[in-house]
Amino acid sequence: MPHADERQHRILTTHTGSLPRPDALSALLFARMTKQPFSAEALARETRAAVAATVARQIELGLDIVSDGEQSKTSFQIYATERLAGLTPFTPEPGERVTRENLAFPAFYKGGAHSGSARQRWACTSALAYTGHGALQSDIDNLKAALAGRDPADVFMPSVSPSSCAGLMENRFYKSDEEHVHAVAEAMRVEYEAIVAAGFCVQIDDPRLAMHYMLHPEGDIAGARAWAARRIEALNHALRNIPEERVRHHTCYGINMGPRVSDMEMKHLADLIVTIKAGVYSFEMANPRHEHEWRVWEHVKLPEGRILAPGCITHASVIVEHPDLVAERIIKVAGIVGRHRVIASTDCGFASTLEPGQPAEIEPEIVWAKFEALAEGARRATRALWR
Repeated sequence: MPHADERQHRILTTHTGSLPRPDALSALLFARMTKQPFSAEALARETRAAVAATVARQIELGLDIVSDGEQSKTSFQIYATERLAGLTPFTPEPGERVTRENLAFPAFYKGGAHSGSARQRWACTSALAYTGHGALQSDIDNLKAALAGRDPADVFMPSVSPSSCAGLMENRFYKSDEEHVHAVAEAMRVEYEAIVAAGFCVQIDDPRLAMHYMLHPEGDIAGARAWAARRIEALNHALRNIPEERVRHHTCYGINMGPRVSDMEMKHLADLIVTIKAGVYSFEMANPRHEHEWRVWEHVKLPEGRILAPGCITHASVIVEHPDLVAERIIKVAGIVGRHRVIASTDCGFASTLEPGQPAEIEPEIVWAKFEALAEGARRATRALWR
């Protein structure tokens, strides 16, 4: 969390982690992920250069709180399978899992595919343990090198939540799902604590907290809320040694370009989110499915000292938001919780695809234009709120 003095004078800006990476780096990451030959030396060199470039670009575009753009990771969550012992890969049954979203729009989701619908490809077959110390240290070293001579308001590094990480794997070892998710939380705790010990905020990437309802058409809202409460308990236990002001929590809905009628509404989540031991809460608010939900904060009390980081630009559209619209979104939330308790952010990440030859959903040139709109919108909101 940035120092309070900075937040007393203007609206700060940030984002949620993943950013476009160079094609050369994507090709190397894809080769590693698919067990094809690649040069480890080239991968290390390209990753370090990409982190330096993306940090510089964020600051150049006016972002105050920056990250490494997750340049080293195959995805915000799958990277964890390379950092945990106790997992065994397997070939899943063909086809996609049935969800509320692809049931509702079978023609749009040809073959049933959308984010979160892929079947699990790993199984937990023995006790989980964190083994990613070397990869994590490389991430930390790359980010520190990229920050040399720069002084952003704060720096964060994303790490996958226990609920999203557990969702990657079948549990074939622990006696219950609850025991399994707590084991995941205890293993990932090593990463959370190391990020903060390095001097960064840790951002907990937790889309499954909001996605569970969509992914389980057999369930209901009450069941999804009970599931989320249990996952928050496991997360809070994993965060027990970290000061709340050094933790950011991010949740979203996974699906980018889609109808999204099955997204769980914030009115069913906000009161649970504020029980998470974090200083900043990041959530979607800029796409048309969720823009009206800013009013939920009129009814859910934000605990003392906590900050909201609503999405003011979205990954769910290639339209570049007007800075005045960004400013309006900021001002609406600030009018409820106070101008010093809002950081302007993004709905979700903007990482390019790892599939060679496949265009990104949001081309980098559009991502950067959106970030320019975010920064300018925050400046306009500042002028309005500090008149």
